[in-house]
Amino acid sequence: MNQMAEKNVSDTALEVPDYQLKQFQELIMRLFQCCQERMQYQCERFELPDAEFRCLLLFGEERYLTAKGIAHKMNVVKSRVSKIVDGLIKKKLIQRIKDPEDSRISLLSLTPEGYKKLSKINEFLQDVHHQVLVQMAPDQRKAVLTNLDILKASMETIKEMMV
Repeated sequence: MNQMAEKNVSDTALEVPDYQLKQFQELIMRLFQCCQERMQYQCERFELPDAEFRCLLLFGEERYLTAKGIAHKMNVVKSRVSKIVDGLIKKKLIQRIKDPEDSRISLLSLTPEGYKKLSKINEFLQDVHHQVLVQMAPDQRKAVLTNLDILKASMETIKEMMV
């Protein structure tokens, strides 16, 4: 393709009709609202405040976390993490242990009760996501997943430009 044709394609790609912009905004708003409602439901179901619920999910990827690591992953200040961690410790879902390599550092890990709760949460989330996907025909499912991946990449690009 010559440079002139490439320029016309890119110029066309930059043009977004008003109706598409409005439809996109509406869909994003509705998806966000749906996700918020699901978060509210799952927090009530598992009897955890939103922040504690999200913090507990972080342990699915890690055996040990630090308060600093949690603060970074949740994008909150360390003092907020202290309150979240204290709530999870009171519920006996996580515990503090000293880092064997540096006793000044406290590591956080799941308790046996925490593992059970996280396992139930993960089963619930897997079932919810399964139920969403079975509403679609296999070819629609493939298209949705491909397009969501494109959307995620586009949103991450814009997020990086905002920083």
